[in-house]
Amino acid sequence: MLDDGVIGILIFVLLAVLVVVKRVATGSILDRPEGSALVQAVNVFNLFFLLVVNPLAGVLLLTGRVAAIDPSHVVIHEPRLRAAAQIAGLAIYVTGFAVMAWALIALRRSYQLGGLTPRPEDRMVTSGPYRVIRHPMYAAVLLISLGLAGLTQSLIGLAVVVIYLALLSRLIPIEESRLLSAYGESYAAYRRDTRRLVPFVY
Repeated sequence: MLDDGVIGILIFVLLAVLVVVKRVATGSILDRPEGSALVQAVNVFNLFFLLVVNPLAGVLLLTGRVAAIDPSHVVIHEPRLRAAAQIAGLAIYVTGFAVMAWALIALRRSYQLGGLTPRPEDRMVTSGPYRVIRHPMYAAVLLISLGLAGLTQSLIGLAVVVIYLALLSRLIPIEESRLLSAYGESYAAYRRDTRRLVPFVY
């Protein structure tokens, strides 16, 4: 089995690396949510999950308090099964952070919070992970939340994934409509050639 303390430290290391990547690539660290109520809700949800839930999970893992604090924690008595959940969770979690960092590097100064109308100076980004999916940052948060659920064996973590998917199902069409208005046929062609969240599938 993986040591919970080591996992807790890894969570803080990954968050710190992501903050540095975002600062270097985009020039910002924390952006204030704007736009419609839906856009703000999704972006507040993102920020709360990344900046509050993940560090809290790291602290609980470091202090061995996950089972005591999380009422939805699933106790897995079989060591090999628990190790499998941790290893799968860790792989998914790290992949989510890697995709997020890759997307930020691809976007650079064209980055802004999701659901907003592109600014005049923004360019349409089709490099990096955007070559295969149109919304890699949303996919990254889904991976991070699913991975964290595996690391903590938390049913609340799985509920976060479901809630986020429900929010995205409403936000993505709005965002894509604005991108289509901003970039016209270029975005229409790009949309035909890529998937929303999962390469070659969805």
